[in-house]
Parts: sequence; structure tokens; C-alpha cells
Amino acid sequence: MIKTDMIIDGHKIEPGQKLQINALIARLPTRTPINIPVFVARSKVKGPTLLIMAGVHGDETNGVEVLRRVIANKDYIPKKGAVIAIPVFNVYGFINHSRGLPDGKDLNRSFPGSKSGSLASRVAHFFTNEILPQIDYGLDFHTGGASHNNYPQVRAMFEHPMEMELAKVFGAPLIIKSAYREKSLRKTAAKAGKPMLVFEGGETLRLRKSAIDNGVNGILRVMKHLGMRDDAPPIEKEPIFISESTWVRAKYAGLHFSHVRNGSKVEKNQVIGAITGPYGQFEKKVKSPMDGVVIGINNYPVVNMGDALMHIGKE
Repeated sequence: MIKTDMIIDGHKIEPGQKLQINALIARLPTRTPINIPVFVARSKVKGPTLLIMAGVHGDETNGVEVLRRVIANKDYIPKKGAVIAIPVFNVYGFINHSRGLPDGKDLNRSFPGSKSGSLASRVAHFFTNEILPQIDYGLDFHTGGASHNNYPQVRAMFEHPMEMELAKVFGAPLIIKSAYREKSLRKTAAKAGKPMLVFEGGETLRLRKSAIDNGVNGILRVMKHLGMRDDAPPIEKEPIFISESTWVRAKYAGLHFSHVRNGSKVEKNQVIGAITGPYGQFEKKVKSPMDGVVIGINNYPVVNMGDALMHIGKE
């Protein structure tokens, strides 16, 4: 539940107050400051504190747009409790259209961080010490990697009751069983007893309406579930639970064509794509290794042997 005192980066947020905090993280070699904007809305009525954040990887822009809409429409302002919103956590990566930071490190493999460590570690340290102690629950928005389009999905520990409760309420088309990864933001939050869901939707550096709409609606549903708002869009279709998954990989180098859409159900040995030689010398079928659901597709057409083509999840 919300604490009596909420202090972030030296700023005290009083009950009933809305505040934008520009937390100074570091400076560029030119001495230009790099700030992380943190939006806080606190009700006068006590309640839980929800974190919504995006841009841990700077090139994952769908989540940034999700939070932009929620902030622009003032939907993040709760009737009880508090909401902390961080639309762009990895400011360096966002500016440079890149996943990581200038030190080459993945921010989501740098937690809990260190005040005197690498740049990524210092950014992680800010979150662990300034943001994490304030929250009760969190929603972290991501997309697929370069050229990988993920069907809208939330990732949760099936064994964790609160994570599963929030995942069902969020209402994404897919709920995928996902273990904690070492040095990730989500594992650090779990160790602190703060349930954190990861939403994945779309691909890097490309805005996808379905992913954005799912993200916005999911936030509103979670806020309603926590008593922070009175209304939220209904869940249109019950989610599919994915217990395990596998990547279909290219057995040949060439041009890849997908024959199925993201989110569609497939059967074992069904032809789901083809790989052709760029000079017309061959065409090879790509088949599904099992019954399941397409949860991600590689949209990059030129593939080498072993490249991931399609992610199939088992219900």
C-alpha cells in the first residue's frame, strides 16, 4: 500500500499531487544532462502504488507510445493510491535508436545495479533505490527484438498467484509462462516482493496499433482491478495460456516467406512458410514442429541457416 511519505530523487510527492520529476542520471561527454522524466500522480485516498514503464530497451517504441497515450489522456491519474509512469527509461538508447547504452551493456541485464558501476549499472541502481521501494505492482512494456514481431502477450510466473491474477486482468491475447532472468528488472522486483508483469507486443522501431491498443487497455484494466479507476475496456477474448515454446529455425539460407499470420493456430507438420534461393534455384517448405500458436514472427526476409523464423507456443 502507498507509503505515508513518497520521495523520489529528493522530491516529496504529497497526497493529491501530480508531479514530473526529471531525474539527472548522467551527462554526455559534451556535459549535456541526461534526465529520466518520471511522472507521479498520487491520490488523496490511500491505496496501492502501480508502476508503468517502457523504454528499458531504447529501440522498443511501442511501449513508449502506450505510456504517452495514458499520460496525455490523464488516464494514469488514480482515484486512490498512486501511479508512477516512466515512458522512456533508457534515454540513451531512445535517442540513438538502439537497444542498449553507450557502454554496450543491456540495461535489463544490469540489475540491481551499482552507484559506482558501468553506465547501465548506474541507471539500474537509480531504479532499484529510488523507484522500486515506492511501488506495490509493476507493468514493464517491451517489444520483440530487431525485426521480430511479437503477438501481444504478457509474461508471468504461472506459480506466482498475484502475477497470474494481474496477467488475467490485463487481458492480452496470450499469457506466456516465463521464468525470471538473472540480473533482470523483473527478477530484482520479484526479490523485493513486487510483482512485475512484462508485456511484449510488436517489433523494434515500428509502431503497431494492435500492440499499442492492447497495452493501453491492459493498463486501464489493471488500474480498475486495483480500485484506481471506475471503468476499463472489457476483455474481448479469453487469453490463451502458453506453457512452453520453440523457435522454428531456418535450415537453408535465402529469402523467407511466412504463410501464416501472427497469433494464428497451427498444426504439427503444417506448412507455415518457405525459403527460396534468391536466384530461383530452389524453394523449401517450412513446417511447424508441433500444434500451437504463432507468438512471434521474424519479419526480416533475408535469412541465414539457423536464423529464428517463427516462435510457436504450446497451449
